[in-house]
Amino acid sequence: MVSIWEYLRGDKSYTFDNPGGQHKVILTKSSPQHAITGSAATTGYLYVNLHWSMRAGAGRPSAGDSIKRFFSPRIFSPQEPDSPQNEPMNVDLDLACMYELSDGSTGVVQPLGGLFGDLQSAPFIKLSGDDQYGAPSGETMYVNLEKKDKFKRLLIFVYIYDGTPAFEQSQAVVTIVPQTGPRIEIKLEERARAARSCAVVLIENAGDNQLTVRREVRYVNGFQADIDRLYGFGMQWQRGYKNQSGGE
Repeated sequence: MVSIWEYLRGDKSYTFDNPGGQHKVILTKSSPQHAITGSAATTGYLYVNLHWSMRAGAGRPSAGDSIKRFFSPRIFSPQEPDSPQNEPMNVDLDLACMYELSDGSTGVVQPLGGLFGDLQSAPFIKLSGDDQYGAPSGETMYVNLEKKDKFKRLLIFVYIYDGTPAFEQSQAVVTIVPQTGPRIEIKLEERARAARSCAVVLIENAGDNQLTVRREVRYVNGFQADIDRLYGFGMQWQRGYKNQSGGE
């Protein structure tokens, strides 16, 4: 198994793996919650991975498009029902996390604005980089559970930075992997044709040696500010951009 430090140094020649074993729990509407308990909630790192697949035939953006694109918080119209189903689809999904720490401070870890976080100081969350094309390893975020007492709640969300607003066609899956115990899987497969963002899962510090993981999967036609309003983090937002070369 590749260590976290090898991953952060850029060794991405492997696919995302589960250090806790091969068993998994799939969170659904009827079974939306799971508890991470014992040492798995207080030691090592919690891995959060986003993986998606573009429809066959989708190509990468041209060089002219890949310099910088401005992140405009506008609502895109849904795809027309009679659109050809074999039309190539490009999509750039971003994994992100809004956090509230035990001291009341709030913030976000995301590719937009280069807010990749830090493992050894606040917010004790680190995003490995920015995957623009749905590579096998996807995008991975690490949470330092040695600092569990510093956390109050973490909201994992995904937004479509660029491309067709169609989560159900991207086959996106968010996987949460503790050091021990089953991995936790949340699929973004519901039809939400105008949605540009999705609040996927809420992780809360339940005290003692427990983290509560609750499926949200709330689709939003807007972006971060709209998700913030739903969950009351109280942050100020402005338009931003990211460098399309990816990474840090």
